[in-house]
Amino acid sequence: MALHGAVRGTMDVDIVINWDQDSLRNTVHALNEIGLVSSLPVGADEVFRFRDEYIENRNLIGWNFHHPGDLSQQVDIIITYDLKGKKRKKLATQSGPLNVLNLTELIAMKIHSGRPQDLEDVKALELIR
Repeated sequence: MALHGAVRGTMDVDIVINWDQDSLRNTVHALNEIGLVSSLPVGADEVFRFRDEYIENRNLIGWNFHHPGDLSQQVDIIITYDLKGKKRKKLATQSGPLNVLNLTELIAMKIHSGRPQDLEDVKALELIR
């Protein structure tokens, strides 16, 4: 949202990955390397294997990771959306290039989630488009 210019009061970062076991494992490893830990007592293989169960019966949309020493540092891996084949745009940052969903894909993802906050986000994103 913020990288597209929409203001939203949130503390976390949502990431979307190509939904395959290696990408999920690599993402979890990278988050662990920067000190973030899972809020759930599960690992990448379990989330990958039981994804449908978590989505349909436990209403899990994002798998949360947080920093134990600073709860303002939070990242959610969105498990209901697959980045594969989605259009992205590259943004220049001080740390190097960053790929983000393009605006149309981000809007589609938020509509797909159906959560009230995401539908409000769609309104803000449509104003930017």
